[in-house]
Amino acid sequence: MNPGNLGEVFRVFLRLGLTSFGGPVAHLGYFHEAFVQRRGWLTARDYGNLVAICQFLPGPASSQVCIGIGLARAGLAGAFLAWIAFLLPSVLVMVAFGYGVTVWRDSIPPGLLTALKTVAVAVVAQAVWRMANQFCPDRVRVSMAVVGAAGSLLIPSSLAPLLMMGLAAVAGQWLALDDREPPSATRELGIGRGLSMFCLVLLAVLLAAPALLPGLVPALADHQLVKVFLSFFSSGSLVFGGGHVVLPLLQATVVSPGWVTSSEFLAGYGAAQAVPGPLFSLSAYLGTVLAPFPSGWQGALFCLAAIYLPSFLLLFGVLPFWSAVQRHGPVQKAQMGINAAVVGVLLAALYQPIWVSAVTDGRTFLMALAAFTGLVFWRVPSWLLVIVAAAVGWLWLT
Repeated sequence: MNPGNLGEVFRVFLRLGLTSFGGPVAHLGYFHEAFVQRRGWLTARDYGNLVAICQFLPGPASSQVCIGIGLARAGLAGAFLAWIAFLLPSVLVMVAFGYGVTVWRDSIPPGLLTALKTVAVAVVAQAVWRMANQFCPDRVRVSMAVVGAAGSLLIPSSLAPLLMMGLAAVAGQWLALDDREPPSATRELGIGRGLSMFCLVLLAVLLAAPALLPGLVPALADHQLVKVFLSFFSSGSLVFGGGHVVLPLLQATVVSPGWVTSSEFLAGYGAAQAVPGPLFSLSAYLGTVLAPFPSGWQGALFCLAAIYLPSFLLLFGVLPFWSAVQRHGPVQKAQMGINAAVVGVLLAALYQPIWVSAVTDGRTFLMALAAFTGLVFWRVPSWLLVIVAAAVGWLWLT
């Protein structure tokens, strides 16, 4: 291992972590320019195949691509350093914001929190808009998205989004969806079959733990740390379609049991739009404000590790087998069905909890509409929109 490669990986990804605004699609563009065009760490084909793997897997695609690039450049140590460097700026900001919410919870102007909620409305609406254009190009997939939204809203369970995605994957096998050109084989990135199988077995054990622990070790299942870890781990394991789709899962994870209030959750989600890097850094904020323990910076690190662990296990577990699997037409059709359902799940999340909590009168509706117009049609950066909305909310809505 060349130590110079490790230092280079950390420096480059730290710079990207400070400047990569715009969400996961923008991140992939930044990565292509930095590592394919400028530095030549990956060929365009290798980069495209890595993106294909990460788009297929559940979890935050841009963070997984980050991990894969670090792995290709400097091995396992490079994978972890790339992840740490890319997340570090946004995590520090979100933890600081969490401490502010915790310390000054009762003195924060209500108009400021309301403004952050309206920005969340606009950002999720923009994500639905873009993903619908990409993943629902025909009436069949539009209908699948509508069914996904209906099921997510009407089925009284936090597992409803996952059920909708599963049904969409099955439906994708026999509905008349257009095939995509299968991607070319990806190069090996230094993951052996032994490590791969260990990661997949550990992933399966941790996913089964919520169902098995109450019967096997009831005291452990009731421990607060175990409940928090498994909740965030499950959220990170079962998210298709990008960081925004984790919203309904995290909301059910932390708000339903009373660990975080709905206002705190939506304020953190709105603040996450003002920072660069991946949206999953929201987990660091949630860990900071979580009640009871873990909370503070320890809770931030705990929740961040829990939600990202599935990304490492999935990527390391799947890489050696991807070349063979990705060529199969049924896998591609299932993914197209899942992507359509993801649009519906995100549309349901736009309504509940975001819209019903944020848009309460004519003023908040106008703020949400103005924010959406600025994002979609005027291309206003989301971080600038958050700052402007916070100032307007402080002066106008307080």
